[in-house]
Formats: sequence, structure tokens, C-alpha cells
Amino acid sequence: MKVAHLTTTDISLRYLVLPQLTAVITRGGRALGISAAGPFVPELEEVGIEFIGLKGSTRSSNPIADLRAAFGLWRILRRERPDILHTHNPKPGIYGRIVGRLAGVPIVINTVHGLYATPNDRWVKRAFVYTLEAIAARFSDVEHIQSPEDLELMTRLHIIPQHKARLLGNGIDLERFKPSELSPAEKARRREAIGVDPETVVIGMVGRLVAEKGFPELIHAAGLLGDRYTVVAIGPHDPEKSDALPPELLSEAEQNGVRFLGMRKDVEDLYPLMDMFALPSHREGFPRAAMEAAASGLPVVATDIRGCRQVVDDGFNGFLTPLRDPQALAERLDELGKNEDLRVRMGKASRAKAEAEFDEMEVVRKIIGSYDELLTAKGLAR
Repeated sequence: MKVAHLTTTDISLRYLVLPQLTAVITRGGRALGISAAGPFVPELEEVGIEFIGLKGSTRSSNPIADLRAAFGLWRILRRERPDILHTHNPKPGIYGRIVGRLAGVPIVINTVHGLYATPNDRWVKRAFVYTLEAIAARFSDVEHIQSPEDLELMTRLHIIPQHKARLLGNGIDLERFKPSELSPAEKARRREAIGVDPETVVIGMVGRLVAEKGFPELIHAAGLLGDRYTVVAIGPHDPEKSDALPPELLSEAEQNGVRFLGMRKDVEDLYPLMDMFALPSHREGFPRAAMEAAASGLPVVATDIRGCRQVVDDGFNGFLTPLRDPQALAERLDELGKNEDLRVRMGKASRAKAEAEFDEMEVVRKIIGSYDELLTAKGLAR
């Protein structure tokens, strides 16, 4: 069996779908990763994934590049002849399903990580996104949807046929992300190593440095909270995106005491240095960073939007706050910051929720199960 996964960039292959790729190899198949080439290619190839670079694949809005990527994908699929093409991300999910079917791939599967339109977007954008998804879904065999809210919307509006829809959920490595066992002294030493005062209350954030992730609101909230708190932001710059954080906002953030650590591969060692986690996003599918924080035993303060509502039960393992409201965000963070017992209780609730709902191996089992089901149905099982 040869299975190809298509994403925009190699970081998605590495951090979104790596267990799904390695599961194919474990079963004796060949796993292809198709995306724009980047720094994570050696890690993918080291575990046996056959990486194929896709020219033109980009996060930015560039129709010419998208057409180039679609044509490049056609040539790759005609050459490699995979049994299954599994698409991800907004743009590859659209052109990938269509090209995969037209190129003669026997089985085409898509994962909806989160619709690229929110209920707060203008109806023109929503209609455009929903129409593209509806067209592309007619070229696939199965649609795996991570969020139950997306599943309900897409089936109610007939964006995807009912018989193709599968609720997938999302998961992370519960052994990699787990509650801290650091002593107070070791925790203080590690905080000092990243330039954080051990005496402050640390609010963590992990995500690309773009406005959509809620950084403007978090930076404003940091200014309202004052010196008793330190915000630690982990994640890369994303200059291709139109909402990349401008220099003046980054300067304001530093004045408000925000520490930017850049892209890190050791995030599992950084969550234990936090007292709580914030995710004031404007749009999410099923946020991995919030799941990682929950699995690490942290209370989570997030916006009251789809995706975040799947990770945070308001008042149980964290708080949900209104969209684009830095004042409400600061108030909830301060409520946790002033009450260590509340942080401990909500942190334990976060870990319990993660163990019950966020196991990535359950996601892998569902994916492999759908492969087996479709291979059998089409007479390709072997």
C-alpha cells in the first residue's frame, strides 16, 4: 500500500500528521509526504517517509502559485501512483481532492482541520469557502472532520454528503505532554535560563506570530496585567501571511514584558515552566497547542469559538472569553493568577480531559480504519 499525504508545508507533515504517516510504514506500506520543502524534511526522511517537494505550495494568497502547485501535484500523482491520497489544510484540501480524483488515484480522503470561514465572517467569504468545500468534497471518498461543530454545519448545509462524513477529533502524544515533575528550585532555574523572573506568574502562548492567533489581544492584556505577570510566546514569524505581526506591535509587546522565544522543538519542556496557557484566537479548527497545554496539566484561557470550545470546558479546566476582548482576557488570566488553588484544580481537570479525549493514537486508529474500509470496498485490500 502506498499512501500520500498532501499539506501546504513540511511543518504540517511533521507536527499534524506524522503519526498517521508512520502508522502506514509500521503496517508495511510506503508513506509519501508531499508539500513545500523546508527545514523539517530531514526529520521526516529519518523515520522512513518519502518526501516529495511541491513547488508553488505556499500559505500566502497567490492564485498563480496555487495553479502551479496543482499542476505539480498532477505530475507527482501520475508518476507515483499512490493507492490513497490524503489531503490536509485549506488550499491543498481544495485542489488536492480534485486533482487526486482526476489523476486516477483510487482513494481520495480529506481531513477538515477547521473551516477557513467563521460565523463572524461576512456572508460573501462564508459562501465562497463553503462553495469551494462543497465542490471539492464531491471528488473525495471520505471526509474526516475534526470539530463536531464543523461536522454539524457541513452536513446541515449539505457542504459534504452525509455518507462521506466522519467525526475524527484530534489528539496529541500524551506521553510527550504530561504534567510537570520539576522541583520548585529546578523550575526557577529553567525560567531564569529563558530570561523569565521566577517570581512572576507565567502565561504561555504557542502559535505562529499572526493576528489571527489573537496576539494583539494578548499583548494588550499583558499591558493591563502589569509586572506581576510574564507572557512567554513560542512560535515562528509567518511573513507570508497578510496578518503577520508588524514591528510596532512587537515593540509594544516587548514593552509590556512579553518574551518571544521563537520556533522551538522542545515545547514539552517549556509547558512545565508556565502557570497557565492563553489562546485568544480568532479562528481555530481543533487547536493542538491548547491540547498540549491541557495534557501538560495547565488551565487554559481561550476565546469562545469553535475548536477552543472542544478543549476548554468553561469553569472546569479553564475559561472561555469573548472574541477580540483583551479586557475580559486579562480579567480571567488575573483571576487564575491570584488563585493558585484554582490553577491546580483546573490543571488536574485539563489532564483528565486530555486523557479522555485527546489521545492521538485513537485518531490514528480511525484513519487506518477508514483506509482499510475503503481498500476493501474497492477491491484493493491486500
